[in-house]
Amino acid sequence: MTAILGPHQGIASSDPREKFTADLFDRLWDLYRSRVSYVQTYEQVVKNCGATFVNDHIAFRTFAAQRPLTGIPSLSRIVEALGYQPAGVYQFDDKHLNAIHYQHPNFQFPKVFISELRTWELGSAAKVIWKYTAQQRPAIDDSVLWELADPSTVQGSRRDDLLQALVQQFVELPWPVPEKSDVESLNKVSQYAAWVLVHGYNVNHFTSLVNSHGVESLQDLDKTIEALKQAGVPMKSEIEGEPGSKLRQSATEAVMIDVAVQEGGQRRKMPWSYAYFELAERNPVTDPVTGKKTRFEGFLGQQATNLFEMTRVK
Repeated sequence: MTAILGPHQGIASSDPREKFTADLFDRLWDLYRSRVSYVQTYEQVVKNCGATFVNDHIAFRTFAAQRPLTGIPSLSRIVEALGYQPAGVYQFDDKHLNAIHYQHPNFQFPKVFISELRTWELGSAAKVIWKYTAQQRPAIDDSVLWELADPSTVQGSRRDDLLQALVQQFVELPWPVPEKSDVESLNKVSQYAAWVLVHGYNVNHFTSLVNSHGVESLQDLDKTIEALKQAGVPMKSEIEGEPGSKLRQSATEAVMIDVAVQEGGQRRKMPWSYAYFELAERNPVTDPVTGKKTRFEGFLGQQATNLFEMTRVK
C-alpha cells in the first residue's frame, strides 16, 4: 500500500520546538503504523476518497507507583516541556485509573491523553508490578527538559540526538523483560496492567478526527466505519455516543503482536494484544459563559472506559 505523509507534517509550526514536536509524533506514528496494519488500510481509504487525516489525540498508558515515582509524570514532563498544558482530569474507579489530557497552544497539534494505573489498589498483584517499577530506568534528565523548553536548542546535530532519545523514552521497555507467569497472572486482575508490563509506555493508539475528512463519503463516524468494514477492517461492535452528541468514538480491533517474555530463564516470544486505531467525531457544544458554540475537545469517562477494553486478550 502507498502511505500518505505522516499526519503531523501538515501542521503550521511557528518555531523550531513545534517542528521538533511534529517530527517526534511522526516518528512514533511510523513505528505504530508499521505494527497496526489497519492503519495502513485507513490511510488507503482516505487517499482513495480524497479525504484528509488529522490526528485528534495520542494515548499512552503508565503505572503509578512511589519508589521510584512513576505514572503520568513519567511522560507528562516531556509533553509539558514541548509546550503542552493540562486541559482535563479524569478518574475511572472501576479500572483503578487516573488520566490527564494535554492540549497544545497551537490547536493543530493533537491532544495527548496519559493514563495511569493506581497499582496500590490491586492487592497482592501490586507487588508483581512493583517488582518491575523498582527497576524502571531513571527519569529523563532535567537538562533534556531544559533543552526541549528552549526552541533555539532543538536545531542542528543535537536535535537528532534529542529526537532519538525521546523516541526511546516512549518505545523502549522501561524495566527488564517480564516473566511470562507475571504477565498472565496480572492479566487476570487487570488487562491494563498486563498491557503496560509488556509494552511499557509505548503508544496505545492514535486517533482520526472524522470531522477533518472533508468529503461526503467519510463525513461522519458511521460512514467512516462502514468504509473501513468494506475494506476488511474489523471494528468495535458498538459506537460510543449517540448521533448528534458532543463526542462519538469507535475503534478498530486491537492487533496482536509478539512480545518478549522470560520463561524458564530463557527469553521467548509470546503473542499479546498491542494497539487499535481510534475514530472520533466531535460536535459543537454551547459555552455556558459566552453562549457561543464551540467544538467539544474533552473526553467522556464511560466512553474511555469501554475503549480501554479494546486491548483485552480474548
